[in-house]
Amino acid sequence: MTDELIGKEILGQFRIVEKIGRGGMGAVYKAEQPAMDRVVAIKILHEKLAGRKDLVSRFRREARAMSRLSHPNTVRVFLYGQLENTGQLYIAMEYLNGLDLAKNTRVEGPMDPQRAAKIMIQVLGALEEAHDVGVIHRDLKPENILLTCQGGIEDTPKVLDFGLAKVQDQKMRPGSMVLTRQGMVFGTPEFMSPEQARGEELDARSDIYSVGIILYEMLTGRLPFPRCKPMEYITHQINTPPIPVTERRPELNIPKELDAIIGKALEKDRNNRYQSAAEFAQALQVLLPVEEQSGPMHAVPRVERAITQPVPQERRLSTSAAPSSSSKQGQGKGLVIALLLIIVALLGVVAWLLATEKTQTNAVVVPTSISTGHTADN
Repeated sequence: MTDELIGKEILGQFRIVEKIGRGGMGAVYKAEQPAMDRVVAIKILHEKLAGRKDLVSRFRREARAMSRLSHPNTVRVFLYGQLENTGQLYIAMEYLNGLDLAKNTRVEGPMDPQRAAKIMIQVLGALEEAHDVGVIHRDLKPENILLTCQGGIEDTPKVLDFGLAKVQDQKMRPGSMVLTRQGMVFGTPEFMSPEQARGEELDARSDIYSVGIILYEMLTGRLPFPRCKPMEYITHQINTPPIPVTERRPELNIPKELDAIIGKALEKDRNNRYQSAAEFAQALQVLLPVEEQSGPMHAVPRVERAITQPVPQERRLSTSAAPSSSSKQGQGKGLVIALLLIIVALLGVVAWLLATEKTQTNAVVVPTSISTGHTADN
């Protein structure tokens, strides 16, 4: 694909602004969508690959996989299909600004454990949703996780590039192609699981292993094995125990509990790892401040979750309009005291009348006023 697309309108709604990325399967462009008043990213499959049925099917599968996901930490897909003139496949998705985790580590160095935990809990939330609908990423690496600012919230990660995603057979639509079979090795050697390196059938636990290595690199700036050529990492993934994270960079004073947390994620036997992304996220909660600890599925930053619930009408009435039991008791005591004072006053008047009648038998007494606690003067 050449840059001849820049400045042109495609699909009757997108105007290509610039090329922002290029890979083995296609190019990614920044485009404007005036009707929706937004900027999008459009991934377009290389024209020369249009005849490769396996790659075309993989590209379609990426679009289908991503369109099934709605987690706020997964890149959103708006549209996918074929270009009218060339027949090339495309995916239109949200345009994101930010640094991927690989660039972030190169720029800033090792990350604070608490910050890293917050980011990876969100990533694991996105993966939990994907795994629930049968989508396994299979190519998780720092380059495929972008740190953005969303709604004013810094460090919001977005999981990208489901180009090698696998839709588990039981979740696939009728007629879908199975593109990868047992015995095939694919992915990025530095971040693939042992079973992936052996070409075995994969499940969600393979993604969990990859997240463990990504987190390891975020914390130390290094991989959990001795430095070597990329393809030699395949052997390390299968046979070499990872160097404990605290031993890799002892000068960083990484919390000791991370040895056990990351060590479990990097178990060679998948049965000994965390069995779900949610379980891994739960383990990382211990690194957060107490007030920010919550269930593993609450992977969205707490600022987004802190929504004040309206008080039900019945509850508002009971707490404001209706008097409390203590106020009712106070009102009852006041009424009793007032009645007693009135009775005492009336008894005083009666006694005075009787006394006056004895001394002045022919006098007529007319009280001028009667009020609580007060009688008329003689």
